Order: sequence, then structure tokens, then C-alpha cells
Amino acid sequence: MDEFVCDKLNEWHLSELIDTFRDEGIDSESLYELKDEHIDKLIPKMGPNLRFKKRLNLLKMEQNTNQRMHHVPPQGQQEGEEATGMTEVLPTTSDTGKRKPDPLCKSSKGQPAVKRKRETNSVKAETRILHSVKNTMGNVLAKLNNQDDTNLNMFLKTKIKNLEIEKKELVGVFGRTGAGKTSLINAVIGEKNLLPSGRGKACTSAMIKVEANKRNEKYEAEIEFISPEEWEDELGSMLHTIERESHNNDECDIHDNDARDKLTAVYGEEWTEKSCEQLMEPKYFREIPEFLSSTQKSLPSKSAKDLSESIMKYTRNGTKDKQKEKGWYWPIVKSVTVRVPKNNFLQHVTLVDLPGNGDRNKSRDTMWKEIVGNCSAVWVVADMNRPEAETESWEILREISSQLGNGGECRHIHFICTKSDAMDDLHEYNKADAQALILKANQETKEIVNEELNKETKLKKHFSDECLQVFTVSSKDFFRGAYLSPENTEIPMLQEFLQNLNDCQSETLNYVSGAHGILSLIHGANSRGDDGRNEDVCVTLENNLNFQIESMKDEMNNIKANFEKCLQEGVERSKSSCEQILTSALNPKRKSGYQGFHKQLKKAVENGGICKPKKGKEINLNMKLTSSLTDSIDEKFRNTFPNEGKSGPFNGVISKFTLDTEGLKQKYEEFELQLVFLKSEEDRLKTDMRKSIRKQKKTVYRSLTQTVEEAMQDCYKKAAVFTGVGTLQNMRDTIEKHVHVSKNTMFEDAKNNMMKLLKDLMENVLGRLEKTMKESIELSFRTDEHSLLDVSSELKEVQELYDELRKSS
Repeated sequence: MDEFVCDKLNEWHLSELIDTFRDEGIDSESLYELKDEHIDKLIPKMGPNLRFKKRLNLLKMEQNTNQRMHHVPPQGQQEGEEATGMTEVLPTTSDTGKRKPDPLCKSSKGQPAVKRKRETNSVKAETRILHSVKNTMGNVLAKLNNQDDTNLNMFLKTKIKNLEIEKKELVGVFGRTGAGKTSLINAVIGEKNLLPSGRGKACTSAMIKVEANKRNEKYEAEIEFISPEEWEDELGSMLHTIERESHNNDECDIHDNDARDKLTAVYGEEWTEKSCEQLMEPKYFREIPEFLSSTQKSLPSKSAKDLSESIMKYTRNGTKDKQKEKGWYWPIVKSVTVRVPKNNFLQHVTLVDLPGNGDRNKSRDTMWKEIVGNCSAVWVVADMNRPEAETESWEILREISSQLGNGGECRHIHFICTKSDAMDDLHEYNKADAQALILKANQETKEIVNEELNKETKLKKHFSDECLQVFTVSSKDFFRGAYLSPENTEIPMLQEFLQNLNDCQSETLNYVSGAHGILSLIHGANSRGDDGRNEDVCVTLENNLNFQIESMKDEMNNIKANFEKCLQEGVERSKSSCEQILTSALNPKRKSGYQGFHKQLKKAVENGGICKPKKGKEINLNMKLTSSLTDSIDEKFRNTFPNEGKSGPFNGVISKFTLDTEGLKQKYEEFELQLVFLKSEEDRLKTDMRKSIRKQKKTVYRSLTQTVEEAMQDCYKKAAVFTGVGTLQNMRDTIEKHVHVSKNTMFEDAKNNMMKLLKDLMENVLGRLEKTMKESIELSFRTDEHSLLDVSSELKEVQELYDELRKSS
């Protein structure tokens, strides 16, 4: 057994396996040759076994990424053929530390190719530093594990384990079917044939997640189904709706057509003569036994093209000649996760192709809401041809703006106009003239879309102009290069954006800084004297902490008072305007060709006040009723909990928090190392709290609509019972009567619930900050433990690496 294997086991927190691996003579060469059957014999215990397999797979991928460069096949080369000249991905680093892609250049065959090195020197340096520091801290942790579990020892082990933080960013991709979402995703990640497009009719229910495969080198898809119980319930509802409409001789509305499409996709024409119980028989799901057992189906493939073929039936409907064939399973799919090996754009980013406004299936809708709320960025995709008239894209943007902004974590909204090269008669021009025509049209389109964005007052309540950006792209020409240079397709600009999201420089700095602080504390504890000055500095730090906590309380109390005032004004406006708002929602203006509102309202009351039509505007009675309340608090909420900028939550009080350790170093020079630890602990805690508050504030904001929704459920259930003549008016009367009776308490309850959640969040923040820093001060200066590790060499090494990293940042 060599040092490399020992270091890896320590780094992976599996130091208890060192003796076993030494006895078996496993060195760095044989480590890479281990197969699952070998590992199962070496590590019989399930927990360590699974952790080791995961870490080993990641290690193998890290080694292989240095041997293979990601490439785009030149024109004429088929997917799966060997490229004659591999193209490289070369991120560069700007002055701000963000990586930008180099300009794309021509391959030797004259075709565009992504010409960027996989890593620049600065990125390699970061990787080297992080790897080295992790090895060091793994060794230190292993040594601490061999010591007695004193308070300080356990504290240090916890701090080392908590250094590791996984970075993950979500980018949601919205747009109508046929707008070019899948082609856009394929182009941006440089995988022309990954997601199926252009063959068959895309479905609009399943979410498709595209992420890096860090487990192996294959292209993989994982299919998650809705539960059999959910499908049986949906089956019954669809069959009942179709039967009811056929008896009433009504024209089929869009919901009925949707039901027929779903049933035909799964069962072909057989569903027309079967009962719900018969349609749940196992024979219809022989190809997907995972559905009946509520497990996920895995589809490994050797190439992107093979995977694309494999997932067709789970993401799209059949082509016209096959639409009546059974076995298209997209109606029962909850999500499809596609994993791509060795892709630099997906290292810490997941792209999610999302349905426009959620789904009538509850589990899919819950997942949709969760993903939308977690998106760091959103790409709204529209066809280049009159994008301002793409009503579905604009409606999506309006409907989800609050869920992305105050109710989410979104920092970027990109309106992406696709198919910029789809102009008539371009073939009549030479390449330069054709490119000039396209670029002129692109500029005009950007001006039009920006004008439309400026009119979106609802969107502007949640996002500043800096968050909004318009792109005009050609996914097709990015690969073929017929008219546009690669950079003018604007695909490289979106790749640059993903590279910046992938950028882990801040995470690396946080890890190394935290490691430096922990080693400083250990070394300082060993060299600490006992002349009483440690108590002096301890008392000074505790006084500073108490002062800072009180200052934060004062600011938070001001915020609470302002929230209370804004919300109370919203309550009064809601009481006076809710009935008028409701009347307008229940009696929409009839447009030319308008019909079927009674069916939409029926769907809404059956679904908790929400109807999500396949096309057209969503009906959400709960959000309508809450609109005056949310309007009253939106600006204050956004300023208090910004997704963008550097001030941070609660008007920046967390960012401003300081124990003034730098100032104390001059007075207490002998305690410099302990003060270094406290400063690193303070910085890490503030960073972590800003992230956790960004997630928790979503619950606070959503509570307004949630409270109203809960208060309306009884009346929705009553309204859903009505059938026959007069159903529409009976539903209207039931809802209006309930709101009239409930309005004096419903909106007050919503306000009180938000204020309680806000108060709880503030108390949790203050409590965590005070408890964590008090414990750190106490164990830095008041512990009697001196027999700790000698980490002088480790501290020196990490100090040098930390200095190097800060210089390059």
C-alpha cells in the first residue's frame, strides 16, 4: 500500500479501511482496477461500501478528464464516429476571476468547433490547491479520530467535516413546444444529438433534467414515474370526463383532447373499450415494471445518439404514423434525468427543460414548484419570428415571476429568441451578406423584446434591469456554420454564462480559509499560555458578540415593524377589493371564439382553485385573492431578502456582523492564531447563513397565498359537487359567498402567519449566530486541553496555499 491510497482513504473519511487495504496490498495502480465484486469483499459493511464506490468513481472520472477532451463533430461526421481532430474546451479567467470561453474558431475542415482548453493555469492551480488541502485535512481528521473524544476534539472533527459544501446551480428552460428548447440545450452543452427534437410531438408534462454524470463514463437516463395510485386516479378522472362530455354531446374542450392524447399514447386505441380497473392490469406495463414497483428505470447508453433514441417514448409522442400505437409512456413519467459524461458546462449546473406552468398531476406539480423556486437562472425561449407575439412565453414569465423572485432564488432571467438564421432566401446571398442580414434582424429583435420587458411591471417588481438579458441564437448554425460565425450564433455567450455558474473559486476559497482557521486553532491551543490574558480576550470577544447581536436585533425589529405596516395596509386593501377581483376572475370577458369557461372553472375547483390549461392563461383564484397582500409587501420583501447584489438579507446586518478579530490582534498578539480561526469561522458562518436564509425566505413569502388557499378549500369542495344546468352560476355563487363571509379573517390570518414565520426566521438566525460564535470563543480560549496534534507543518503548508489562492482571486 502506497501513500496515495492512504491519503485517499483519509480524504474520503474512510481511514478505518487503511489496515484492510494495506493487508491486501492495494496500491495506486490496483486501486483503479477495483471492480464492484472486489469492493464488496473488501468492504462488507453497506455504508462505507457505498461511500467508497462513489468516491472511486469520481476519482476515475477526474483521471479520465485529463485524457479526453469534449468535442463537437464536424459537419458530415456522424455521431459515434471518431473525430480526426478533437476540439478542446478552454475556459479563460477574466480580471474579475470569472471564466470566459475563448472565441470559437474553425476546425481543420473549416467547420466551427469549441476551441477552449479544459483548464487554464488558474483553474489548475485552484484544483491543485483544493486537492492538497483536502488531503491535509483528511490526514488531520484521521489523527483526531485516534484521540480521546474531548469537547475540543469533537468540535474540531465536526468543523473539518463541515468544510465540504456541494455547489449546485439550476437553470430552468421554459417555452412552448416547438420553440427550440431541446436544440438550444443540445447546442449549449455541445451535444448535438442528446435530447430528441424534431421527431414526433414533444409532450409537455415531464421535466427533463440534464446534468453531469460523475459516476461513470456513460450517457445515462433515469426515468422517475408517477405512482400507480396517481395514474389510476388520473385514469378515472379522464375516463369520467370523456364519458360525461359524450353523453352531453358537448364539443371536446382542450382538457378532453389532452385526456384522449394521454390515453392513446399509453394504450393505443384499446382504452376506448376498457374500464379503469382493466387499464391498470400489469400487461400494459410489461416494458416498464419499475412503474408498478414505484422504482426508477435506468437507461445506460454508449453515445448521446443511442440515449436520445432510448428516452423518446418517455419524453415525446409518436410521429403521425405511430401516434395510435401504444407504449408511449410520457403521460406517466414524472421526470427524466439525463446524465452526460465529461461535460465542463454541467460540472455544477443542471439544466431543466420545464413544462410551462406546472401540471395537473399533484406530484409533478409539486416537483415543478420546487425546481422553479430553486432556479438560479431562467431561460425563456421563444421563436425569433415575432417574439413579442409569443403569448405563451410571456404568460409563463408573468405567472412565475413571483415564484422566481421573492418566492425563489433566481438571479438571472434570459429571454432567448431561437432560430435567428431562419430567414427566407438566405441561400441567395454570400455568407458575409447573409450574416449581415441576420445580425441586423437580431438587433431589431433585441430592441423589440427589451421594449416589451420594460412594460412588464409585474416582472420588474421582482427583478432589476441587470437581471434581464436578451439573446438571439441559432442552435443549428452553431453546429453547421452555414451563415454565422460561431460567436454570432450567441451560443458561446450562454456557454460563458454556464461556465460562470460553474465557477467554484469562492467555494475553494471558503474551504481553504476554513481549513487554515482550524489548523490555526489547533496550533494556537498547543502553544497557549495561562497567564489570565486568555480570559481577557475571551470577555472582550463576548462583549463584541453581545453588542453585535443587539445591533442586529434592533435592525430586525425595524424590519418587522415595516413588514407589519405594509401587510396591514394590504389586509385592508384585500378586504375592500377582493370581491371585485373575484367577480372579474369568475366572469372573464368573452373573446371571439371564447367558450368553455365553465369547464375551466370546474377543473379549478376540483384542483384547489387552480386550473392549468394546456394552452392559454392559468386560472389561479388563490393568487388572485392574495394579489393585494403580495403587492403591499413585494418591494419591502425584495429589499429585505435580495437574490442579487452583495448586501445580503435583513438590510445587510449579517454581512456587517464582526467580532473585530483583526483589531484585537495588535493587543493580543499571542492569540493571533485563535483570532485567525474565529475570523474564518465568522466568514464561513455568514456565507452559510446567507445561503440558508435565501432558501428559508421562500417559505415566508409563499405563506400568504398558502394561507388563503387553505381557507378556500372547503368552498372549492362544495362548488365541485354541482352538475347539470346552472353549474357555472352555482359555482360562482358558492365561491363569492365564502369570500364575503371569510374576508375579515382570511387576510388577517395570512398576515399573521407571515409575521410568525418572519419572527421565527429572525430568531433562528440570531440564535444560530450567537450559539456558534459563543461555542467557538469558549473552545478557543477557555478549554484546558493542551495535548492536541502537532500541526505546525500542516499549518505552514496550508498558509502558503491560502496566500497563493488569495493572490490569484
